[in-house]
Amino acid sequence: MRKTREVLRLHFECDRSHREIAQAMGTSTSTVWQYLRGTRLAGLSWPLPADLQTDDVALEARLYPPPTQREPPCGMPHWPTVHREIGRPGVTLDLLWQEYKAQHPDGYGYSWFCKAYQEWAQRLPVTLRQTHVPGQKLFVDYSGKKLGITNPDTGEIREADLLLAPM
Repeated sequence: MRKTREVLRLHFECDRSHREIAQAMGTSTSTVWQYLRGTRLAGLSWPLPADLQTDDVALEARLYPPPTQREPPCGMPHWPTVHREIGRPGVTLDLLWQEYKAQHPDGYGYSWFCKAYQEWAQRLPVTLRQTHVPGQKLFVDYSGKKLGITNPDTGEIREADLLLAPM
């Protein structure tokens, strides 16, 4: 806070430029600008009020108030539900966003929805503990939809499960 007070004194009493103050204080001009901007936003003038002249804690509280918590402008999606639904076959983020948008017409856009879900999902712990003998099992990752096989003679499309026979 001593630096802040000195910046204010040099600016208001000595009428120095930002560059001169920065050189005298050993800081950058942007730091000087931030100190003076914070003072202006806090509604303070020089000389400082009597209660702030010696109280560093009070001056810091006035110059740097804690950030205010903003309420989201619309309903936030319930990410655990979104995460559970995205695991079902045929469910996409676009489909879930459309359902969210139907409930909250003034809600967030698709790109924000996807980014926020991705940030939420990255905080989930990733665990998959399986013990197996190498070569005994085969693990296949697929989307959950059945494979469509077309009969070339009749054109009939038949859904088939993916079956793998051990060798």
